[in-house]
Amino acid sequence: MKANEAKLLALLDKSPQFIIPIYQRSYSWTEKECLQLWKDIMRTGCSDTVSAHFVGSIVYIEEGRGTISIKSPLLVIDGQQRLTTVMLLLEALARSLGEREPLDGFSAKKLRNYYLVNQNEDGERRYKLILSQTDKASLMALVDQRPKPKEYSIRVEANFEFFKDRVAESRDNLEALCKGLAKLVIVDISLNRDHDNPQLIFESLNSTGRELSQADLIRNFILMGLEPQQQTRLYEQYWRPMEVDFGQEGYSTHFDSFMRHYLTVRTGEIPNMREVYEAFKKYARSPKVTGVESLVADIRSFAGYYCAMALGAQPDSDLKAVFHNIRELKVDVAFPLLLELYHDYTQQVLAKSELLQASRLVESYVFRRAVCGIPTNSMNKTFATFGRELKKDRYLESIQANFLLLPSYRRFPTDDEFKRELQLKDLYNFRSRSYWLRRLENHGRKEWVPVAEYTIEHIMPQNKDLSAQWKAELGPDWERIQQTYLHTLGNLTLTGYNPEYSDRTFLDKRNMKGGFRESPLRLNQGLCEVDHWNEETIRQRGERLAAQAVNVWPEPKLEAEVLEVYKPTAPAVGYTIDDHPFLAAGPMHELFEAFRRQVLALDPCVTEQFLKFYVAYKAETNFVDVIPQAKRLIFSLNIKFPEISDPKGICKDVTGLNRWGNGDVEVGLSSMEELPYVMGLVRQSFERQMGNGSESE
Repeated sequence: MKANEAKLLALLDKSPQFIIPIYQRSYSWTEKECLQLWKDIMRTGCSDTVSAHFVGSIVYIEEGRGTISIKSPLLVIDGQQRLTTVMLLLEALARSLGEREPLDGFSAKKLRNYYLVNQNEDGERRYKLILSQTDKASLMALVDQRPKPKEYSIRVEANFEFFKDRVAESRDNLEALCKGLAKLVIVDISLNRDHDNPQLIFESLNSTGRELSQADLIRNFILMGLEPQQQTRLYEQYWRPMEVDFGQEGYSTHFDSFMRHYLTVRTGEIPNMREVYEAFKKYARSPKVTGVESLVADIRSFAGYYCAMALGAQPDSDLKAVFHNIRELKVDVAFPLLLELYHDYTQQVLAKSELLQASRLVESYVFRRAVCGIPTNSMNKTFATFGRELKKDRYLESIQANFLLLPSYRRFPTDDEFKRELQLKDLYNFRSRSYWLRRLENHGRKEWVPVAEYTIEHIMPQNKDLSAQWKAELGPDWERIQQTYLHTLGNLTLTGYNPEYSDRTFLDKRNMKGGFRESPLRLNQGLCEVDHWNEETIRQRGERLAAQAVNVWPEPKLEAEVLEVYKPTAPAVGYTIDDHPFLAAGPMHELFEAFRRQVLALDPCVTEQFLKFYVAYKAETNFVDVIPQAKRLIFSLNIKFPEISDPKGICKDVTGLNRWGNGDVEVGLSSMEELPYVMGLVRQSFERQMGNGSESE
């Protein structure tokens, strides 16, 4: 490796050509980064006391060996964003200058012939910078002053227009701009192909500019070390189609999330969003992966599934509709399960009808839990591990059984619970308001009602200062009724006549032109038969709509004897408390019983199992184990030591040590006075397992 300080323009002048390899990310700087560069250049150019402005490093390696007479192009490992942006600024400046030369060396002709093109070359060798894919054609068209191509680069075009406008605004101060450009300094880093590892260098660089995404790092990791011919083939056959499917803007927005879901499917573990790249490297080097091409092909397949479900690219209208519903609920954590189901659908292991039913169950599960106010923090683990329990010879049946057997904190709310909570919920201020209205109105319709064109209507008005007629209609307890039922299911509907309805009486709203009596909407059916709007009629309508809702968002249905087959087998009776003399009747008996009552009260899903040397308390798996001793109880907490909050400092790090029990944290309990604090530590381990930990980040 050779590193030297250099003027950026001097590097552009002396270098034959920079090429952005296909494994590099597309040009991605936004107006924010361009504006910062512009301000830095103008500030530097306007000050005689500032001799230089450092803009980062340009790291490259020769594409070929080259000869004395023919210089080989340079492959850019790091710095393409700055190079491209400066090229766009130079092109904008050249177009503005005309015949002027505000600073020696800064005429339009010199800018082009020194920095933008190789004037004596033809074809692609003519251009000083060759970008990849869509970016390439757009930059060439700008340098040649041709119309932009049909499939143009959004970022290249937008940033060129940004600089063109800035240059036009600075027509009276172009000398400062030229001086600033001349003062740009970089670290010129040339790599030796035989001795330097471009991937390691790429990862270790901490350059200025736009931070690399996890997707950028992954693509480079896969492709950078390959021979050029294989690199090109894998990129064009697998990676480039993924970028096209995601779209120019969508790739940078969605690919990191997709890769996290993909790794969850393939490893069964949820990587932290900031550590997707590290998790990918670990997976790529595991025995599960048989080769780079099979890995890239697998990623390509799953990316197609993801685009179909998460980005609306599904061609089948039935599947498209259910995936749209899931997207509207914003339940990204379901995608590991959905990706596995979709993969099996493409492999004809799962029929389309079964995929539809399974996806609708996912939708119902998420919506019912939201209505019932069940915390969402356990859903990432639910969907990440769901596939492990499936029996693919009885696919849909096992999906239904798995939903029905989820423990209390992950439960699929029953029809009774869902109907009860749906009638009480504030659905007007509910996050998915347009979603539930659309689904309830259009369920079973072949001709959909465009719900977005209607507005939500409170039959009993929102106005706190109700009219005398409304107060009389509701009765002496009108304030409580309005406060209790205003935003609930029974009082909400859709209308195209919201301004006309205003705060009119119920009978006016029912009988007026376009009123409830004439409404074609299903949500308004039955209102024409009601003569009074009060607590009783609101409750009756809420009950009726809630009864319809259980068909829109169904729960799984299985015969009891079928479900029984899927229930986990109870462990054989082994050890009991009598096998632990310190607990059964010894000095620790009372303390253990007090702890036992509190730990089992954490959640109905908590189970107790006596083993030979300790007692295990489990939710999904052990979250605390109790090792009895004569004068104290030893607790082994299944949580990483750095994650435990222990202000008193009584916990011990036992990571990697041989011991009874599971977990990296050990703490002792010897008196009732210590129990509340120790239970706080135990609760942390329990909640970590329930999904309140860092996996959801």
